[in-house]
Amino acid sequence: MTPDAAAWDALRLSLWVAFWATLLAIPLAVWVAWLLARKDFWGKAVLNAAVHLPLVLPPVVTGYLLLLAFGRTAPLGQALNALGIQLAFHWTGAVLAAMIMGFPLMVRAMRLAIEAVDPKLEDTAATLGAPRGMVFFRVTLPLILPGVLAGTVMGFAKAMGEFGATITFVANIPGKTQTLPSAIWAALQIPGGERQAVMMVLMASTVAIAAVLLAELLARRVAARIAGA
Repeated sequence: MTPDAAAWDALRLSLWVAFWATLLAIPLAVWVAWLLARKDFWGKAVLNAAVHLPLVLPPVVTGYLLLLAFGRTAPLGQALNALGIQLAFHWTGAVLAAMIMGFPLMVRAMRLAIEAVDPKLEDTAATLGAPRGMVFFRVTLPLILPGVLAGTVMGFAKAMGEFGATITFVANIPGKTQTLPSAIWAALQIPGGERQAVMMVLMASTVAIAAVLLAELLARRVAARIAGA
């Protein structure tokens, strides 16, 4: 038995959503991770708690909060709709939900990588006259690239597997908002749909394994380049 057209559509949408959710989250995740790792400021504990909140909240609650904030009748949702930006019950909303759910995992991996870098290396570069921005891009970022890659893979995997927040915020509309996890859930609600669900599980597993292997390969190459620098 082979996956049907709906399964392939769900896979394509999941990949599209995960790609954009991860790509949009990377710069913000690196910045937040750097703040938490390197800076002491009032409200740091609050920011840390807010970043990790999606990990402890039920995903359905996160999706419902997104619906309250960005729904078509919500003030913010209406303002975005006036600008031509639709989130609720649209694939772009799935991107936002996946980005929020994967963000804590990305920040965690990147923060650990930044904390592993000796601050004296950054301070030495700064004392030689390099601006702080250049120090980050020329010294810190190359050293934390394996951690950034690890966080990126974790965020992508979480985005691919996100279900609760997504189905609550954008529903489960085939061809429009139905991601692979939603399609698996829908197949399991139909008598005899187990075989199709198994095929989609295999599809999701193949993508996840390929992503992990690719990240491992890239991380090794980056580590080898750093060691040889």
